[in-house]
Amino acid sequence: MEMSAQYTSFVAVGDSFTEGMSDALPDGSYRGWADLLAARLAARTPGFRYANLAVRGKLIGQIAEDQAPAAAAMGADLVTLVGGLNDVLRPKCDVARVCALLEEAAARLAPSCKQLVLMRSPGRQGPVLERFRPRMEILFDHIDDVARRHGALVVDLYGSASLGDPRLWADDRLHLTAEGHERVAEAVWQALGLPPEAEWDAPLPPPVPPGWVARRTADARFARTHLLPWIGRRLTGRSSGDGRPPKRPELLPYEPGGPSAS
Repeated sequence: MEMSAQYTSFVAVGDSFTEGMSDALPDGSYRGWADLLAARLAARTPGFRYANLAVRGKLIGQIAEDQAPAAAAMGADLVTLVGGLNDVLRPKCDVARVCALLEEAAARLAPSCKQLVLMRSPGRQGPVLERFRPRMEILFDHIDDVARRHGALVVDLYGSASLGDPRLWADDRLHLTAEGHERVAEAVWQALGLPPEAEWDAPLPPPVPPGWVARRTADARFARTHLLPWIGRRLTGRSSGDGRPPKRPELLPYEPGGPSAS
């Protein structure tokens, strides 16, 4: 990797993590780490161009089939590929097939860009992570292998203690808060060899444990607002991203506050 390389264009590929949920803006749209990274790269490169093809709920097969070819055709300097977690979080998952599809997407993208970036995604501490940890770690080990074969960088967010802290996760317990996304943007920025602006994995202050009533209230709100709708979509074969277009489908000059998806 060339340290402090000059990137003139960036395409982000993936699911809700890269779309930016749940880093909500006042207008109801989402910002997220990819938008934050694009803004920082644009500030140092006149004419910088950015596209974000990520759509919430997408499985790795959809990313490999729909997003990867489109991103490769754009010929951007920098491409990020994050996917597979929506697959491994489902009750029935062929992890070997998920790994193969991730490899397929990386093989399509790597020759098209100056630098491909993969990620070992963060995991929120708690029982859900423990249940799916074996699958996640198979996927993440494969990501390291894919990176070696295709000359990609790997940003290890899974190994971050701070990004596992529940305080950096939104009420849905699936997506990062604004601060979480800011830390991810800084982690990618540093992985690209650019000058650090913060310590992205700095520990949070010691937590103040919530009382029993507060915990039960939060659990009930989570189940009503997020868990039951998620189960309903799984039972009916629907996705939160069905029919939703990418937030930035074309590689165009970056403009703060440009088009995004709510």
